[in-house]
Amino acid sequence: MLSAARVTWRSARLAWVTLLGVGELALRNLTSGLGTGEAARARRLANRRRTMRRWCAGVCRALAVRVEVRGSPPSQPGLLVCNHLGYLDIPVLGAHADTIFVSKSEVADWPVIGRLATLGGTIYVERAAKRKLPAVNEQIRSALERGDGVVVFPEGTSSGGDEVLPFRPSLLAPAEELGLEVHAAGLCYATAPGDPPARVSVCWWGEMEFAPHVLGLLRLREVRATLTFAPRAVRGTTRKELAQTLRDSVSHAIRGPA
Repeated sequence: MLSAARVTWRSARLAWVTLLGVGELALRNLTSGLGTGEAARARRLANRRRTMRRWCAGVCRALAVRVEVRGSPPSQPGLLVCNHLGYLDIPVLGAHADTIFVSKSEVADWPVIGRLATLGGTIYVERAAKRKLPAVNEQIRSALERGDGVVVFPEGTSSGGDEVLPFRPSLLAPAEELGLEVHAAGLCYATAPGDPPARVSVCWWGEMEFAPHVLGLLRLREVRATLTFAPRAVRGTTRKELAQTLRDSVSHAIRGPA
């Protein structure tokens, strides 16, 4: 009975927070877009950041996600990489850093969430269409140049968190071309005693079906997330070197010193 009430209450809060986010983003984009030039672009960027931070924090509250932040988020917008454990990564990261995300193209078609993601500036990538990667990288480059922070999940897929998967270097091309340092963060989850372990109830990966997984997440008493920002940014001479160094940095952020 308690579990059913929890699911109902949290579902209602999520729906309300998300509908408010979509409406606010649409309205702010309309009103801030009335002007032209640098001032209007700056207003749109600032408004979008505030709305997305508010939505991400609201999602975390609705799902009883308690986030412990270790280290400091990047002080300036730039490229941030993180390990990928599932859809919950977006609100956890987005609540603590001004950023847009590079996400799989299927998200654009998700009801309501897809609309919010698009209005929020998400850059979509088709995993199977490698020929389109240059266009995606150009969007990342443009976002960085206009002052956006961009989060990339270089593993290319989500996992259960047992290890950090090898990083694919393709989406690190803008950092190489612009000569940027790249920031790294590590993310892990835990559940309350007696609840299913986080690797199956919070992490969404493999062949897990989406709807049953969300229902299970709503039933959890709480989720404890640990978000660790690496103390130093990383620079590499090549994309492959950068990918390996960043993977090491993310692994170290999650596990700490040996």
